[in-house]
Amino acid sequence: MNKRKPSPKKMTKHHSYTTSFVVNQLPEAAFAAINNVREWWSESIEGRTDKIGAHFRHHLPDVHRCDIEVTDLIPGEKVVWTVVDNYFSFTKDKTEWKGSYLVFDIIRISGKTEVRFTHVGLVPEWECYGVCTNAWDGLINGSLRDLIDRGRGQPDPRDAGADDDPLSGR
Repeated sequence: MNKRKPSPKKMTKHHSYTTSFVVNQLPEAAFAAINNVREWWSESIEGRTDKIGAHFRHHLPDVHRCDIEVTDLIPGEKVVWTVVDNYFSFTKDKTEWKGSYLVFDIIRISGKTEVRFTHVGLVPEWECYGVCTNAWDGLINGSLRDLIDRGRGQPDPRDAGADDDPLSGR
């Protein structure tokens, strides 16, 4: 069965992977932590993560590499990233995330802060769905939450072998 990747224009938050958590911190603390990607996702992130139009790269040798553009930053409220390019070693469609969006909504509720993460376009029809949702669960509900709540996340350590990067064009 050949499963087509949804068009970015047809992607909706309703059908995409979403997770959330609540912390006893201000929205500004959540916003700052989300943009401090090296402290919760991966120490090997390359590039700026805190400026609209900036690009950063994530790479997990032999598994996953992606180029992400920061497309929206509303302090204390929202962060949006667009996946510009992607490579998975374990899927038939190596570019499965390409054109999808990573959205962090920050909401103040009754003196607490909710962080709602949606990977717009990450849907059950995608081959990577199980692996990716499991990874996001750990990163968002574990590492990012801990960074916001306790001041320390658990990012992937700086990895060796980053030179073998299919997105680099080498």
